[in-house]
Amino acid sequence: MARRLTIADPEGPAMSDAAARELRAETTIAAPPAQVWAALTDLRNMRAWSEELVTMIPLTPGGLKLGQQYLGLNRRKAMIWPSRSVVAQLDAEKALAWDTKTSGARWIYELSPEGTGTKVVHRRPVPKKMTVLSKLFAPVALGGSDGHADELEGHMATTLQRMKATVEG
Repeated sequence: MARRLTIADPEGPAMSDAAARELRAETTIAAPPAQVWAALTDLRNMRAWSEELVTMIPLTPGGLKLGQQYLGLNRRKAMIWPSRSVVAQLDAEKALAWDTKTSGARWIYELSPEGTGTKVVHRRPVPKKMTVLSKLFAPVALGGSDGHADELEGHMATTLQRMKATVEG
């Protein structure tokens, strides 16, 4: 029997707490915060580190800055989709965050000195709620909201492993 999607509720289809929970990964990199920050804010690295991101395209000139908007192209298996993000926090050598307007998620990287290295915490909270678009798209195109959230959390750990390898060389 074919599955039919309707939007009867303005909030969109129900999404479990598991999908909207805060996702988290962390690692320690054997380099000072300035070196980790330089790699993190060179957004060309994101393509190599991320499992889903194909590219990030700035929508206005001026480079990485608070309020800068990016068009992201993402891929999971054969599915390709765009996302729009806005830089929400830019605290040199401490934190970088952007809000993904298409999903309602916030992606955060937090850096803190740890001995001679840097602790990096990568988090994905959902500050308000997932968007209707996200609630419709994930179940149909990404194998389910809960499963995709679990997958994303694993991808975040992979991203940090790749970041660590890049920085530590």
